[in-house]
Amino acid sequence: MRQIYLDYNATTPIAPHVRDAMKVFLEQYHGNPSSAHSMGRVCSEAMEDARGHVAAAIGAEREEIVFTSGGTESNNLALKGVLLRNAPSVDGHLIISALEHPAVSKPAEYLTRLGVAVTVVGCDKNGIVDPDDICRAIRPDTQLVSIMHANNEIGTVQPIREIAKICREHEVLMHTDAAQSLGKIPVNVNNLGVDLLSIAGHKFYAPKGIGALYVSQNVDLEPLIHGAGHEKGLRAGTENVPYIVALGAAALMAVRGLKTYGSRMVFLRDRLFAQLHNAIGPSLTINGGHDPRLPNTLSVNFPGVVASQLLARVPELCASTGSACHATGSTLSDTLRAIGLHPNVGTGTVRLSLGWHTSEEEIDRAASLLLGAWEAMT
Repeated sequence: MRQIYLDYNATTPIAPHVRDAMKVFLEQYHGNPSSAHSMGRVCSEAMEDARGHVAAAIGAEREEIVFTSGGTESNNLALKGVLLRNAPSVDGHLIISALEHPAVSKPAEYLTRLGVAVTVVGCDKNGIVDPDDICRAIRPDTQLVSIMHANNEIGTVQPIREIAKICREHEVLMHTDAAQSLGKIPVNVNNLGVDLLSIAGHKFYAPKGIGALYVSQNVDLEPLIHGAGHEKGLRAGTENVPYIVALGAAALMAVRGLKTYGSRMVFLRDRLFAQLHNAIGPSLTINGGHDPRLPNTLSVNFPGVVASQLLARVPELCASTGSACHATGSTLSDTLRAIGLHPNVGTGTVRLSLGWHTSEEEIDRAASLLLGAWEAMT
């Protein structure tokens, strides 16, 4: 049975070029990049080259990139690093949105236990946060605003530039979780105006377990991991050179892939929706269907069925009933609740997310499988 993979927002395969780049550092160059000998220098130079590639991909400076284990650690470092930098005195105010991934909402919840005040702003029915709501939420003690760049479930892209402008006017730091963005939509820290930005390698064809946090040169953070002075003292521990090299190679590809595959993913995404909608009719609804949104993401609500049961009937199709990072079950995710989706509708939500090399044949086959399963259940 040939698998059709339409779950790229959950994770991507490692690209062959990325695998080749990291292979030599798995098999041949195994030195510690802090060592002064030749093997160490080779690894250190490769790591700094990768840092440059990541920086260039998001319009940052090389020294503003901190390597982490992935998007979750990057988000934790951003939030806790700002709000805990005056420890043992912990107070202040943090603003997030109701759409945030648990990698942001859970650290925010933890910070409340330490004495930080947290405000959660809502969104409209399309999943867009109103910058005016952020402005109204800012208080004299607000230290950080964290709003995701693009939503992992419904694909909506937030007005980060406008929100960041408001933050600058109030002298508040701005962080965005851009784990879903790189390689799909333009990501430039200067255009966005953010102080902190998180990326996750396995969302753009690098391995799981590697990511980075952009930290503007004017931002001081409290480290999460204390030890030796790796990563400018912000992330102690010997660096994972093969994975860092892989992240650099993937970042180079992401910039090229955006130009090459962006419009193609839009075409295939819309082709998939058209086939489903033409067969089912207006009772098939879409979540976050208005631009701006990710070119590869389609979140639709199949009427009269439970999404998990629908997908169980098409085992050759790899897709999701929502965010892959949420527990299984029929309860609505935070994102679907935030946009006001009725539970009776949300139980039929399927997220279909495409990759650079998804084919028209796969799209047509996926549509046929889903429609066949839906017709058999209704």
